[in-house]
Amino acid sequence: MKKILSLILVISISLFFLAFSIEINSYNKNYYLRSYEKHGVYDVTKRSEEDLSVITNDIISYLKGHGGDELLTPHFNEREVLHMRDVQDLFNLARTIKYISFLVSLAIIFLFLYRKEYISLGRTLFYGPFFLYFLLILLAILASKDFTKYFTYFHLVFFDNDLWILDPRTDLMIQMLPEAFFMGMALRILLSFLVFLSIIQIIGKIYERRGLKSYENLSGEIKGNIFKKQ
Repeated sequence: MKKILSLILVISISLFFLAFSIEINSYNKNYYLRSYEKHGVYDVTKRSEEDLSVITNDIISYLKGHGGDELLTPHFNEREVLHMRDVQDLFNLARTIKYISFLVSLAIIFLFLYRKEYISLGRTLFYGPFFLYFLLILLAILASKDFTKYFTYFHLVFFDNDLWILDPRTDLMIQMLPEAFFMGMALRILLSFLVFLSIIQIIGKIYERRGLKSYENLSGEIKGNIFKKQ
């Protein structure tokens, strides 16, 4: 039972921080603005910084679920808006996963603490992320060799239509958010996720040492009582 709980904890914590990493980076307006400057978006779109700033605010608000199509229709055509509906559905799903995984993680951690199983909790938090590191490094290597290929795979897996295929000659969305934008976004999400996992490992090591110290103290007390009886 303890092993099952440990596995569920690793999965739920990973899902929480992955969803959280996606959110904090996708909602970071400064990254969008820096990307526009870096990739010449102002020249491509023939839009001013003020115009793109307003549009970006509406995109982020839409992703957060703070509004519907009315946020996008002043800026984008029908195909782009329909695609963004699918994107919003993914963000809503990620938000749901974030909340559920947080509650599951919290419940299991409290259970470990209630039982004073500090060593088990600590080792779960410390050793659990190592397998994820392997997967993330492998994914990063593959994506770095051919990002377009795996970016296409992502769309084929998560979207059941071809609305994501936009025309850079006419569609503002793909002009604002070219592939290079998503490459940088993916890297930021990956780095954020790794930082959070590292913090979890540090916390895990602290709990493991606390558990070992408690075990040593308890062992010392037991030995002391035995010697007293003798």
